[in-house]
Amino acid sequence: MKKLLASFLLGFSLLAGGSAALAQATPVASEPVAATAAAPADISAAAAPAATAAPAAEAAAAPAPKIDSGDTAWMLTSTLLVILMIIPGLALFYGGLGRSKNMLSVLMQVFVIFSLVSILWAVYGYSLVFSGEGKFIGGFDKLFLKGVNLETFGALTTIPEYVFMAFQGTFAAITVALIVGAFAERAKFAAVLIFSAIWFTFSYLPMAHIVWGGGLLAADGALDFAGGTVVHINAGIAGLVGAYMVGKRVGFGKEAFTPHSLTLTMVGASLLWVGWFGFNAGSAGAANAVAGLAFVNTVLATAAATLSWIAGEALHKGKASMLGAASGAVAGLVGVTPAAGFVGPMGSIVIGLICGIVCLWGVGGLKRLLKVDDAFDAFGVHGVGGIVGAILTGVFAAPSLGGVQPADFAMGHQVWVQVKSVIFTIVWSGVVAFIAYKAADLLVGLRVSEEAEREGLDITSHGETAYHR
Repeated sequence: MKKLLASFLLGFSLLAGGSAALAQATPVASEPVAATAAAPADISAAAAPAATAAPAAEAAAAPAPKIDSGDTAWMLTSTLLVILMIIPGLALFYGGLGRSKNMLSVLMQVFVIFSLVSILWAVYGYSLVFSGEGKFIGGFDKLFLKGVNLETFGALTTIPEYVFMAFQGTFAAITVALIVGAFAERAKFAAVLIFSAIWFTFSYLPMAHIVWGGGLLAADGALDFAGGTVVHINAGIAGLVGAYMVGKRVGFGKEAFTPHSLTLTMVGASLLWVGWFGFNAGSAGAANAVAGLAFVNTVLATAAATLSWIAGEALHKGKASMLGAASGAVAGLVGVTPAAGFVGPMGSIVIGLICGIVCLWGVGGLKRLLKVDDAFDAFGVHGVGGIVGAILTGVFAAPSLGGVQPADFAMGHQVWVQVKSVIFTIVWSGVVAFIAYKAADLLVGLRVSEEAEREGLDITSHGETAYHR
């Protein structure tokens, strides 16, 4: 743990020092994914995942806010698709990876986290992300959804603010739910909920504002179309810290922890892939050409990562597995998330191919190197894939490589901006996660007893079982 904290401090030092050292006479980065706020004039910065990139001059000349039925229908559909990713998609994907005695505990954690975060998002989360002009956090102008009604617009000018708020809320929910895969099968249910509430408040909300709400990284020009930093790196690092702090499962390294149902894992992965079209294509904020590009890229990057993962697996182990194919698909989805609306189709294929191989190493070699029990590879796939995807976005967004950024796009400068955003996210999430886990540990304790863990969390934590013989 001391090494982990030292790494966070080193990363923070690099972020602070590197910014000054490399902020030389480089061209100004292209406009971040942005949409000028419609109703509240104080929202003036990026609203992705909710809008396509638009030059400031075009935003200033935009017509008055008016509901577009096509855009509204697409965003409602996208919101439903993201909910499908969480329940049942993520729940079944993670549940199948666990042992049968812990199946319900995994389903319960994902299901209840979705419910908890949805309420917190409406009460204060939406306000802290999408109101106010702070560099690190928004304001309380929309606390308890104050001022949000049938006539108001959020950061998008063609859909009702209620729809925008609901869509953004699903991103918050899945980000927190992703973390449970790292410490699955041994954490107390109450501790999971306490951690979730604290980390959501002090890590997800600030990061979402910093990147999508007009905060620090948005002003720096960081590109994150649908959540490479805000969702995947943020959750992956929190999962890694949790895996260390909760500790290894009883018997880890001595017993085989094989998935109890690869059938359910495959079903869950398939639902994730389908739901991810709402995640990525929905982040265009409208039923437009950018949504179409993000849709195509979501197909291609995922397919490429699936193939590269099982190819690497076959070369290393002699066989390609269903678990490998499902994991590769998720790695591709993660990798293309920050790039979906910024890169061309061929760029998305390359991102997928790279993410598949790198994440295969992330759940194998890197995991052994870190000596961590990341149960369902939340860090190995989401953390590693998010880092790779975020950095490669700065490369393949270039027009010369098929990207859709302006002609004066400076690849070197943008890659550095992306690297800074990655380092910032790692440090922020890691520090907040450490504090949140400590708070939960002090309040109720992080881990169940060894006896309860051996019997299974389904019975000991919830009094029921997933299967009856």
